[in-house]
Amino acid sequence: MNFSARSRAAAVLAVAALLGPVATQAAAQPDAAPAKALAAPDIPVSSVKAHLTQLQSIATANGGNRAHGRPGYLASVNYLRAKLDAAGFTTSLQTFTASGATGYNLIADWPGGDPNQVLMAGAHLDSTTSGPGINDNGTGSAAVLETALAVSRAQLKPEKHLRFGWWGAEELGLLGSRAYVNSLSTAQRATFAGYLNFDMIGSPNPGYFVYDDDPAIEKTFKDYYAGLGVPTEPDRVGDGRSDHASFKNAGIPVGGLFTGAGERKTAAQAQKWGGTSGQSFDRCYHSSCDTTANVNDTALDRNSDALAHAVWTLGAPAAVR
Repeated sequence: MNFSARSRAAAVLAVAALLGPVATQAAAQPDAAPAKALAAPDIPVSSVKAHLTQLQSIATANGGNRAHGRPGYLASVNYLRAKLDAAGFTTSLQTFTASGATGYNLIADWPGGDPNQVLMAGAHLDSTTSGPGINDNGTGSAAVLETALAVSRAQLKPEKHLRFGWWGAEELGLLGSRAYVNSLSTAQRATFAGYLNFDMIGSPNPGYFVYDDDPAIEKTFKDYYAGLGVPTEPDRVGDGRSDHASFKNAGIPVGGLFTGAGERKTAAQAQKWGGTSGQSFDRCYHSSCDTTANVNDTALDRNSDALAHAVWTLGAPAAVR
């Protein structure tokens, strides 16, 4: 058939009218947004401090400390384990012998994640015999615990397999973490994507030190603090003095945070971070006054949130699509 010009024009207009809404709707649809990793939750410092209060009570009821081989240490392990079991973790106790006494490491695994890509966060749970060990190292232990509980509350489905650990007999020379690493086969060590260590993260006159070991882990922490506008320094003092050394010596990538021990804060550091120059980062280091009063809430809050940020960033980058 043959159409006249007028007929052809009318037909074009009719088709355009029919297609217009569809074309407009299609044009209005944006491209699919790229996948975003799930942001880490805020870790309430009040919850972390509640665990510190429990550790203080345990020490008070058991001779004033939570040291290896003393009843306060095992009571601390049992407190943490009950929280983790109730939250859905698979927990286990590893025993070892040191100074004639049985030591305990507490290990907690979150279900799921690639078993050939293990991300572990840990802290030593023991104190010295001199005091309750609330900053050293109730702070690291409590923050790791609360982050693990946050994983449970979020029902996180990480890419990597998440594992958390609390070490015994660190104060005697990293004995618990060394026993754990020595118990791993070569193949098991090769599955570790990284180990994150948290030892003294609430010092009362705090510095903000980041382990300068594995570059990717270090960058994760430094980027977090840069976002807060808080400068950091490499941790030179703690290198080799805490449990990350056991993992590092076995070829496992490590990183972590530290707020200082018995060393004195310099004038430059006080200008950068606040606090008191010429005074120790923790004047109660390895002393009876290392109680719940010996903690800087701001440092503890920041470091607890940085811990969770690292677990979510390094362990679950594709948790949500």
